[in-house]
Amino acid sequence: MTAAVEAAILGLLANLPPGKSVSPEDVARALDPAGWRRELGKVRGVAVGLARAGRLVILRHGKPADPDTFKGVWRMRLPISGDPAS
Repeated sequence: MTAAVEAAILGLLANLPPGKSVSPEDVARALDPAGWRRELGKVRGVAVGLARAGRLVILRHGKPADPDTFKGVWRMRLPISGDPAS
């Protein structure tokens, strides 16, 4: 299932202009439109792993956040030049 979550995240991000982001809810709804809330924990776990690997950026208030310590409402986007080093 992790591969499906990763594919959904990266697939949604690939269809956006550079610098645009998606919410975890968008990814969860793409995975399971009826039971998307059950998918949110998986989306977060995979997103954290991808952020640690430098493959995406987790955002809080529109700014890059530490994938190990962020809390609250968040979004994700692909890395762009000028992002702080992980």
